[in-house]
Amino acid sequence: MKKIIILSVILNLGFQMSAQEAAKAKALLDEVYNKVQGYDNIEVNFRYTLENKEANINQETRGDVTIQGDKYLFNYLGSQQLFDGKKVYTVVPENEEVTIENPSDDENTITPSKLLTFYKKGYNYAWDILQNVQGRKIQYVKLTPIDTHSEISNILLGIDAQTKHIYKLIETGKNGTKTTITVNSFKTNQPLSKTLFTFNEAKYEEEGYYIIRN
Repeated sequence: MKKIIILSVILNLGFQMSAQEAAKAKALLDEVYNKVQGYDNIEVNFRYTLENKEANINQETRGDVTIQGDKYLFNYLGSQQLFDGKKVYTVVPENEEVTIENPSDDENTITPSKLLTFYKKGYNYAWDILQNVQGRKIQYVKLTPIDTHSEISNILLGIDAQTKHIYKLIETGKNGTKTTITVNSFKTNQPLSKTLFTFNEAKYEEEGYYIIRN
């Protein structure tokens, strides 16, 4: 009987600690979210790596994104994607193609405009490790999808403890693929052109681009 009581106490303490850690993780993410929401716009320069050891894949590239509300301008892998609040325009200079389509209505899709806020719903939170990166304290929070059918196993979100900005995102898929986004620079409230999020279709037609409408 004593063993059962001791085991029950240990399990109960473990549950309480887990709940406290989850609450602490959610509180930190709420701080990050509230800070991001306070900016008029955000410019992020990042490094992107994709790794799957079984498939012998190891790719690395760089990109940047400018976000203002739901609108964004995303440069990545030699292509450019623009969302003006209504349509998504993807420009691929190598193929001289422009694709115009409606934004995805899949809530699980992490678009550039959701990159800094996607974690608000759909995940369970856990407090993870603290790292020292060149004098910066990076606190990690582990996100596990509530949807058991999700292709994502977990996401580690590294947050700068001082600025409350996201420094790193490490997504591990159930297929073993690991995607890492590391923020090289994070600028806020920059002076932006009034036409930055305006797509000039006539310009690409004049240049001979093939326009695809989905």
